[in-house]
Amino acid sequence: MHADPLQGDFPEVIEEYLEHGVMKCVAFNRRGNLLAAGCSDGSCIIWDFETRVIVKEFKDKECAAAITSVCWSKYGHRILVSAADKTLILWDVVKGERIARTVLKQTSLQARLHPGSSTPSTCLACPLSSAPMIVDLLTETTILLPVSLSDTGNGATPPLRNKFSDGSAPFTPTAACFNKYGNLVYVGNSKGEILIIDSISIAIRAIVSVPGSAVIKNIVFNRSGQYLLTNSNDRIIRIYENLLPLKGGLAALDKANHEFAEQDQVEKLKSTGSRSLALFREFQDSITRVHWKAPCFSGDGEWVVGGSASKGEHKIYIWDRAGHLVKILEGPKEALVDLTWHPVKPVVVSVSLTGLVYIWAKDYTENWSAFAPDFKELEENEEYVEREDEFDLVPETEKVKDSGINEDEDIDILNAEGDSAFSDSDMSQEEIRFLPPDPCPDVPEMEDGLVVNTSKDGEISESESPFSEEAGQNGHLTNHESSPLEEDTGGMRLKRKRMPSEKFMDFETEDIKMPPSKSKP
Repeated sequence: MHADPLQGDFPEVIEEYLEHGVMKCVAFNRRGNLLAAGCSDGSCIIWDFETRVIVKEFKDKECAAAITSVCWSKYGHRILVSAADKTLILWDVVKGERIARTVLKQTSLQARLHPGSSTPSTCLACPLSSAPMIVDLLTETTILLPVSLSDTGNGATPPLRNKFSDGSAPFTPTAACFNKYGNLVYVGNSKGEILIIDSISIAIRAIVSVPGSAVIKNIVFNRSGQYLLTNSNDRIIRIYENLLPLKGGLAALDKANHEFAEQDQVEKLKSTGSRSLALFREFQDSITRVHWKAPCFSGDGEWVVGGSASKGEHKIYIWDRAGHLVKILEGPKEALVDLTWHPVKPVVVSVSLTGLVYIWAKDYTENWSAFAPDFKELEENEEYVEREDEFDLVPETEKVKDSGINEDEDIDILNAEGDSAFSDSDMSQEEIRFLPPDPCPDVPEMEDGLVVNTSKDGEISESESPFSEEAGQNGHLTNHESSPLEEDTGGMRLKRKRMPSEKFMDFETEDIKMPPSKSKP
C-alpha cells in the first residue's frame, strides 16, 4: 500500500487504542519510538510504540497521586514526572531508578526538563496558582520567574491589591516553556503578554502583547524552534514566528535593548519584543467557539492540532500552517484530556477522560500505480504478446544504457544514515533508541494442555504479559473506532496463540510416536 501524494500527511482514523490503568498524560521521546504515559495511581509507564508493548514502569512508593505531566530529556536518558501531590520526580530510564524527588508548595500542572543538556537536573515547573519557577532537582532549590513587569525582579508574587479590573485573582495557571537551547524562557501571563526571560539572570528581556489581552493557557515551540504557539482564553490559537537567531538569541536581545535604551522601561521591552516575535497565523472555530486543549505542532511543523475542551467530546482539529482547517477527527463520546503528535510520523495520540490512549493514523488505501507507473486495471482479460527479450536477465534495451553504478565500491552496512528529520541536532551516539522489555516468565502448561499466563508473583494474570492482543494485557487492540468500554461487556480476553514448545518441535522433527496411553487428541 502507498499513500496518495495528493492527500495531506495527517491522521484520519483511530488505528487502535492502548489501555493500562487510567492514563492521564503522554509524551513521545525525541525519535517517537517510545511513548511515556503518566497514570492516576502515580506510576509512569513506557510503551514501545512500534510493538505496543510496555517495556518500563516507574512507581515511587512515596507517590500515589495522579501524574499531571511527563517529559523526556533530550536523548531519552531521563524522564521527569509531576504529580498532584506537589512532587517532581526525575527517573533514570535505563536503570529504572529514582534520581531525585522534590516537593513544591503547589501542584505543578506541567514540568519541562532543560533542553540544553543530555542529562539535565533542572526543570521549568508551572504550578497551579503561582508563578512559573526554575527548579534544581538535585539541590531542591527554586527560583520564581517574574510574570509581569511590576514584579520585584525576584519573581515575587504581587500583592492581592493588584487584582485586575475584572476582579479575577492575581494568578491563574500560567504557561511557560524553554526555547530550543534553554537559555530563554517564554512566559505567557494572565494579562495576555508573552515575557521573554533570561533563564540565568531571571531578567525580563522583552515583552510581546497578544491581541485581545486574554489569559494565555498554553505556550509551546515547534521542534525547530522557528515557531511559537499560544492558546488563550479568547479561544484562539496563535502562531508566532521566532525572529531571534536560535543560538544567539540572548545577544540579539541585548543588542535590541541597547538600541532602545533611550525609551522608558516598558516601551523598550515592547520594542525589543517586536523584534523577537511576529504574529504569523490565528486559528479558531468561529462557529462553535470551542476552547482548546493541549494544542501543538506536528513533528515537521507543517500542521497545527488542537483538541476540543468541550465535555463529552473527543474532537481533534487539524489546520495547515496557512490557517486552513483541513480535518476534524471525531472519536468516542469521551472528553479529551491530553494530545501529542508523533515526532516523525503522521500519527496523533490522544488521551480520553476514561484513561484510554487512542492512536490516530492515516487511512491508507491501495494504490498499485505507485509500484508500477504503467499499471492499469482491466475490465476483462486481454491477449498479451510478450517481447523477445522480456524475461532476459539483461534485456537488450537495457544493455545500451550505462547504469552508472560502481560495482567495486564498498558498501557500509554498519553505520546508519542520518535521519533528515533530525538534521538540526548533533545526532548523539548515546541516544536511547529502544528499551528491551522485561523477560516474560515461563508459562506453565496445565495437565489438560491449556496455557495460562502468570504474573511475577505466580498468580494468574491478564494485565502484565506483553503477548496479549487485548488491552487487558498490553493495551493493544486493532481496528476499533468506538469506545472499547462499550463493547467489552463479556469480560472475555482474546489471547495470541503461543508458539509450540521446543519439546513439541523435537517430537515433530524426529517423528517420535508417543504411547497410546499418553497421547492426546
